[in-house]
Amino acid sequence: MARFRYSMQSILDIKLKLESQAKQEFSTANAVLDTERAKLGALFDRKAGYESQGRELRQGSLKLRDIQENKLAVLCMEGYIAEQQLCVRHAEEDLERARQKLTEVMMERKTHEKLKEKSFEQFLMDEKKQESKEVDELTSYTYGQRRSREAKSGAVVV
Repeated sequence: MARFRYSMQSILDIKLKLESQAKQEFSTANAVLDTERAKLGALFDRKAGYESQGRELRQGSLKLRDIQENKLAVLCMEGYIAEQQLCVRHAEEDLERARQKLTEVMMERKTHEKLKEKSFEQFLMDEKKQESKEVDELTSYTYGQRRSREAKSGAVVV
């Protein structure tokens, strides 16, 4: 039996490497998004702390300077939060692009794997036909040899 050799195996290998790279890029983009979301959460927590501090400052003896500094800190946090929300949106877009690329690369790899399977099935069918042909030839040869021996010996051939 001959050995199966897929003619486009090098392309399939490249597709597998591309898929591996796309998975890595997706994983990295996901990690970046998680980091950006964690930063945003920390900023929200910090802003909430400043707001809580501001409420406490307004309840006790009124220190105008402390209240103004607190209000400025809250405004700065709002600016940082707006910037961080933009970073989160960019990270989400990067993640979506990485997801689309991964999906595309996986589909290409699956397509090539299907082609390889079909090629292997065709190979098996061809091998079966070749084997059947060889068996037929061997049977014909054996039958012919037997008939020629019987004819030489003078036996009646039916």
